Amino acid sequence: MNLRTKFILFAVVVHGLLAAMAYFLLQENKLLFIGMEVLVLVSVIITVQLYSAFFKPLNLIRAGIESIRDKDFSTKFVPVGQQELDELVDVYNRMIEQLRQERVAQAEKHFLLAKIIQASPAGIILLDFDNNIDSINPAAERFINQKAQQLVGTPLGSLPEAWARELVQVQLGQSHTFRMNGIRTYRCHRAQFIDRGFQRAFILIEELTEAIIKNERQAYEKVIRMMSHEVNNSTGAINSILDSVQFYTSQIAEDQREDFTYALQVAIDRNANLSKFMANFADVVRLPPPNRKQVTVQDLLHRLERLMQPQLAQRHIKMCMRLPDAPLLIPMDEQQMEQALLNILKNAMEAVQENGHIWVELQQHPACLTITDDGEGIPEHVRPQLFTPFFSTKETGQGIGLTMIREILMSHGFSFSLAPNSLGHTAFVVSFES
Repeated sequence: MNLRTKFILFAVVVHGLLAAMAYFLLQENKLLFIGMEVLVLVSVIITVQLYSAFFKPLNLIRAGIESIRDKDFSTKFVPVGQQELDELVDVYNRMIEQLRQERVAQAEKHFLLAKIIQASPAGIILLDFDNNIDSINPAAERFINQKAQQLVGTPLGSLPEAWARELVQVQLGQSHTFRMNGIRTYRCHRAQFIDRGFQRAFILIEELTEAIIKNERQAYEKVIRMMSHEVNNSTGAINSILDSVQFYTSQIAEDQREDFTYALQVAIDRNANLSKFMANFADVVRLPPPNRKQVTVQDLLHRLERLMQPQLAQRHIKMCMRLPDAPLLIPMDEQQMEQALLNILKNAMEAVQENGHIWVELQQHPACLTITDDGEGIPEHVRPQLFTPFFSTKETGQGIGLTMIREILMSHGFSFSLAPNSLGHTAFVVSFES
């Protein structure tokens, strides 16, 4: 039984007793009866006023509670002219204004944080209380190459294999740097924040590729320039000496002249090979900015096919071209892209070695080129080292082929990847969309 019901019952009982007393007085003294009736009427009026005075604040409090329950912090009450009630109204209005301001400030901060997360160049993965993916920002979507809708509600282990392997092992408060397919370098950090009194984790992913490549480029450019300077000075002097020594060939005894000529030619050839060796390294350093113009990719691929055909036929390797009928025009430096694609095809041919296939597939939507071979593939321990300057698995390799490919594609703004596909074949994918 609430307070309002108790008050009404009490008023009814009291006035019922007064009415009973008035009835008995009617039989005794009519003047006293009239006085009792006036008393009852006055009592009713006072009771109604007290009822209004007592329960108006309660109604106010109840209305305020309903507003707070509905999270409506815009409703305020107007003073009614009663001191006690007006004090309550003032306290309530100040409280509701403070709550409204705090709620607005919290909403603004939350909105700002959400905007920062969405616009951040760093990938951010928020985990829920069960350490499943709760949300993922666009940068992380781009890094992982999957949409947020596919990942929300799943554990970290459901990410693509390489990402799952790297992110799962990151411990709280620790950072971990890794390279994906030898191309992109990332650093991830795992930390916690408080949400509704409980701890939740998040993973921050930063891409370090550009900074690392810039530092690498500065380092090997300096080394190559120094080596080129020293080697060219040495080979120039040696060439001059060898040319002078050739003058004395006629003065050598007949029976020794052939050995002398052979030894001299070996020295000349080795000196020329050394100059060519250094020139290959210098080409990476002297790579100019791309001179872009509209190029039909199909024509470029057909030209490379004709160029590669003798070597492919010698190795009994079949190149399968899958090109769209409609011309695909891409702004690029034709000479640089021809060199890059030629190196990719040569690497595919050397991976196949003999009696295999190379598939060249060109797509228009999205514009991308995929070169796939059924060679031995790339060993797991080698993949992180791909595109690293001067790294090569070939006995006579110089380690500049993939480096030059990387420099050309990145200067054009084309994204690329080198990894096994679903069939286990090695696929080099070049995306022409920046």
